[in-house]
Amino acid sequence: MNLGQQILFFFSALGAFNGFIISAYLLFFKKPKSTSSFFLGLLLVSLCLKISKSLLFYFYPALPGIYIQIGILGSSLVGPSLFYFIKSALGQDSKHKTTRKGTYLFWVFAIVIASIISPYDSKPDVWENYIGRIISIQFTVYIILSVWLLRAVFTKIFSKGGKISTTETLLLSILIGNIIVPMAFKLPIFSFFNGPCISGALFFSAVLYLNTFLFISRRKNSSLFSASHDLVRYANKKITEEHAVTLTDRLQKIILEEELYKNSDLKLNDLAKKINISGHQLSQLLNDNLGKSFAAYINEFRINEACELIVNDRGIKLEAIGYEVGFNSKSTFYTAFKKHKQTTPMHYKEQLLVVSSN
Repeated sequence: MNLGQQILFFFSALGAFNGFIISAYLLFFKKPKSTSSFFLGLLLVSLCLKISKSLLFYFYPALPGIYIQIGILGSSLVGPSLFYFIKSALGQDSKHKTTRKGTYLFWVFAIVIASIISPYDSKPDVWENYIGRIISIQFTVYIILSVWLLRAVFTKIFSKGGKISTTETLLLSILIGNIIVPMAFKLPIFSFFNGPCISGALFFSAVLYLNTFLFISRRKNSSLFSASHDLVRYANKKITEEHAVTLTDRLQKIILEEELYKNSDLKLNDLAKKINISGHQLSQLLNDNLGKSFAAYINEFRINEACELIVNDRGIKLEAIGYEVGFNSKSTFYTAFKKHKQTTPMHYKEQLLVVSSN
């Protein structure tokens, strides 16, 4: 390599090396762990595998094909990692964990099987003309899905007087970076650095350092890497009514589906983790937006369930019903029931008997 090539190799390799370091921190060493940081780590390591493959192939074209196969494996995981990162960062990752695992396993096994059946060294045309195209299509689909997840952010940008938050800016920056880097590999306009392979690697380094700078410079205002993240707003600001409706629907859905109210030891922080927000944010939602304490909110679900059990009259004693729906004592059950229904469980049952007899 001449001096110019050595300089290009240094800056390109430096970005990939630092990417591996950051991804290792996010995946294995960051405390406390969060879903968004995990998927960002996967995104970085996938990109670094892809970049390293192109970098090595550019400077050392005689390398064995296994390096190309590893790089293509990384490419196949970039799209899913970007999509699941944005999804988790927006607090939409409480479900579909099996689908996520299945997605990663599918692509890993697909590339491994393809490597065994048609090694790159013997059938490069299969990898370049077929497998490469499939992965490009897959990546495009995930880019579209990621843009759809951020549609509200784009609406703010193009609306008059719209203003996006710091965390939304960071998400957009990562999304745009993941669009620019593949373009640098594919489009001739980006080949001014001795070819698209090296241009893509250099653009990756630039995007990595830009986003690292954004994260560091705005760290105090961002909850992106916190264990309880909610990127739609800041924890110290009042939740908008529109967002409160979304959070409340999500909260109510998971409480009913998992019957969380039946857990007599349910804590506010435990419930907050279920919908990927902090305990402070959940307390703010309940108190400021719904005008209820945590205990009162959960007791509503318990009392509604208790009323259904009383109506169905399956021969369960009233005291047992209280324990069944999540109360840890008879007295708390009776107190909460009277507060919510303005009558006692016994009187409520008697009223039902009177109505049914008439």
